[in-house]
Amino acid sequence: MITCVIRYHIDPTKKDLFVQYARNWGQAIPRCGADLIGYFAPHEGSSTRAYGIYNIENLAAYEAYRARLSADPLGQENYAFAQKERFLLREDRVFLKLASAPHGRQAP
Repeated sequence: MITCVIRYHIDPTKKDLFVQYARNWGQAIPRCGADLIGYFAPHEGSSTRAYGIYNIENLAAYEAYRARLSADPLGQENYAFAQKERFLLREDRVFLKLASAPHGRQAP
């Protein structure tokens, strides 16, 4: 399993548009095959950083998922919405592997 973390630099005056964008992904991403952890909008601290985080089996599964997402009507609509409204200033994507498992208290 790998985790995709998308870091967005958003226009702070258009945070509500990012929230709408995030809610749309909340429907489309799971339907297209990724395990969505969530989208996170600025609350305190930076007003320009936001995140999208999901798990996927591997990079091959990611490529298939991206193809499904690109063909998904809501996915297409959301891509166009972001282009039209221009609230995303930058987007960076990184794939990570969980290194701390298992979590919890270990025996002494």
